[in-house]
Amino acid sequence: MKGLIASIVLFVPALMGFFAIEEEADFTLDTPLVDIMEMLGQPRPDHYQTKADSVKIEIGRQLVLDGRAKIPGGGRTRAISRFFICTDCHNQVKEDPNPANFDPEARLDYAIEHDLPFLQATTFWGISNRESWYNDDYYSKYGELVDVARNSLKESTQLCAMECSSGRELKDWELECILQYYRTLELTLADVKLSESELKELEIVIDDPSRHKEARDYIKQKYATYSPAHFVELPEPLIEGYKIDRPANPDRGEEIYNRSCKTCHTTKKCSQFILDDATVTFKKLVNNLDKHNYFNLYKITRKGTYAQPGHQQYMPFYSKERLSNAQLEDLRAFIEKGAIGF
Repeated sequence: MKGLIASIVLFVPALMGFFAIEEEADFTLDTPLVDIMEMLGQPRPDHYQTKADSVKIEIGRQLVLDGRAKIPGGGRTRAISRFFICTDCHNQVKEDPNPANFDPEARLDYAIEHDLPFLQATTFWGISNRESWYNDDYYSKYGELVDVARNSLKESTQLCAMECSSGRELKDWELECILQYYRTLELTLADVKLSESELKELEIVIDDPSRHKEARDYIKQKYATYSPAHFVELPEPLIEGYKIDRPANPDRGEEIYNRSCKTCHTTKKCSQFILDDATVTFKKLVNNLDKHNYFNLYKITRKGTYAQPGHQQYMPFYSKERLSNAQLEDLRAFIEKGAIGF
């Protein structure tokens, strides 16, 4: 970053916790990051080509949050899925304290602090700023199924509607509305937390095309341009669980149980297996810790289940970026504690 930061550091007065930009600058801290990158010579991605429309944004918001939307003039869309909605797996707000670092331990702390669900899939916050989807082991495992979707936010949304949510194909206008909604969740310059001197240097670099690529590359280190996803093998033998470098913490396990497991395993959600705080529920999970079935804590979280004819509800699994081995042992410790009545 030596080439991006000016050698002379200029003082810029602090304003509401951020550094103010001089009036003549082409941007403020509220400027969408996609606009900053465009100023630095990066074309807008395809999903930004249409003009923002408040009606489309609201329809897209309803499709994402409710699974269907009211149509202006009367009526409603068909439900995207009879089994899932986007928020079963995706938050809509910032969930990682550092948007460039997918650390499940830090994410759980942030979820506790901000009272958020702790979910299997990455947040839609900043999804418009990413450049690829269904990455790493998802691509390795599913290949052609995700090939088209990997580099298209439109196609990845379509694939999620049809495959991940066991739902229907979205119409083109519905997809457009969802893409418009995504843009309300985009990152701004403030989110990448450039320093005082970096903000001043950015003013200079924007007018110097020879340094645009250098600046783009540096800014992209400040946020995730893709969501990493690596699958985890089961412990062997199952009953012994994962070897971790600290004692399992049942208190953190309780947070995961409430913020993750209970997100779907309740009477009003998509799962038919209800999780509560009854001793008999915990005993059932403990009694299956050594069995290769869907009630085994390790198998269900690391391998999930598949949708089947007549039973389209399924369990998405957790990659290592979404749930660490240590957190899984924390969850086990809480469940074992509950099995003896706390």
